[in-house]
Amino acid sequence: MTEPIRVAVIGCGAIAVRRHIPEYADNPNVRLVAFADPRLERAEEQAARFGARAFHDYRTMLAEVEVDAVSVCTPNHLHADASIAAANAGAHVLVEKPMATNEQEALAMIKAAEDNGVLLMVGHNQRLMPPHVRAKEVLESGRLGRVLSFRTSFGHPGPEGWSLDGRDSWFFRKDEAVMGAMGDLGVHKADLIRWLLGDEVADVAAFVGTLHKENTAVDDNATCILRMKSGAIGTLVASWTYYRGEDNSTILWCENGVLKIGTDPDRQVILELRDGASENIEAGAISTNERQLPSFVIEQFVDCILNNKKPLISGEEGLRSLKVILAAFESQETGKVVAVET
Repeated sequence: MTEPIRVAVIGCGAIAVRRHIPEYADNPNVRLVAFADPRLERAEEQAARFGARAFHDYRTMLAEVEVDAVSVCTPNHLHADASIAAANAGAHVLVEKPMATNEQEALAMIKAAEDNGVLLMVGHNQRLMPPHVRAKEVLESGRLGRVLSFRTSFGHPGPEGWSLDGRDSWFFRKDEAVMGAMGDLGVHKADLIRWLLGDEVADVAAFVGTLHKENTAVDDNATCILRMKSGAIGTLVASWTYYRGEDNSTILWCENGVLKIGTDPDRQVILELRDGASENIEAGAISTNERQLPSFVIEQFVDCILNNKKPLISGEEGLRSLKVILAAFESQETGKVVAVET
């Protein structure tokens, strides 16, 4: 493409303002042309910055503005409708996680993208964080042998410190969020562990509940046991009650040693071998709510559009990760181990 990619953003909340919009603005191949938000003043604020148009309703925006690509940064319950509408308008779609609230919605999104010949990418940024990329390279080198067990955790004090609306955020409203910490953080780690191990989750047993956030019906904590198809067994934790700070760490116990990611702020990737040797692997850092670093999501989305290639984090990949957390909710409801269909 010789002309800049015309991008519209649906939803002008925290993830748009802090991640999507700045990264689009820094990309020389992009021109931000439209913003939509039910709170029109938020769309107008962004539109004024970029000489773009502002809309209260995204359907009106898609009908009136010609766009090449759209970021869907809405509350969870609107991800599917907005993504399908954008695809039907001929726009490539980048949708925030979780890509949908159920499997049927996700399948409809994938079909809409296929039917309209557009790309569908899900914003699972954990795969793109430099320490995770380096850890994946170590695993693929074969030095550590097979992964036998693992622990992966993602927790912070909760979305009230992140959302533009604080404690009044949609994150806490069941009808809009549908799911809480598992949809916000757990799905990230489900996607990460699948990708790191090059493996699929076979079975899930989980405890998911609301332990401390008041006046909400969405989950604020979850602890899951995952059995992978390879036989590896591990735990996945998601929490909105890590009040002393964020934890986004993963430990992999392998045949020949241990791989630690994000356990030490000064040593992002640590390799400890069975013979006693230890290595610190240079790997950059993982973005946090307190320390905003590039997510690399926009960079990849734009690159895929320019080069007409399927995203690493496609709709199909997003669905596989979504199925893991849906299985966790089913396990909580039934008290049983739930098989994950792949």
